[in-house]
Amino acid sequence: MEEITLAAVRETPLSVDEVLAAVTHPRAGGTAVFIGTVRDHDHGRDVAALSYSAHPTVEARLREVMEKVLSDTTVPGRPVVRMAAAHRVGDLEIGDLAVVVAASAEHREEAFAACRRLIDDLKAQVPIWKNQAFQDGETEWVGSP
Repeated sequence: MEEITLAAVRETPLSVDEVLAAVTHPRAGGTAVFIGTVRDHDHGRDVAALSYSAHPTVEARLREVMEKVLSDTTVPGRPVVRMAAAHRVGDLEIGDLAVVVAASAEHREEAFAACRRLIDDLKAQVPIWKNQAFQDGETEWVGSP
């Protein structure tokens, strides 16, 4: 009964409540959530703003990554019940939510493991690229091929 309830990439602001509601289930005894926000610095440099871009297949790729995480982190008799992820694209400001992921499971160990694996695999495998603008006027692409 494991399921992906939300796999979204959008230009509109993200909602922690939406992602949390997407993984809520009566069978879930544990829920883990990760929230990524735009910070004001990166590697010792002051960040002014940033923009995320994504490949047109981004949501399909996100779903594939989530399916793999589900299959790899579900233990017989202790399943991950639900997973959800939402990522912003477009122009973001300091403090904006960039990504919210969550996993619920019958037990906390599986919820933590699935949530951690989901954010790590999303960042490594989903075609989303970040262009940072620094206070000194320089820019930098992160995660682009």
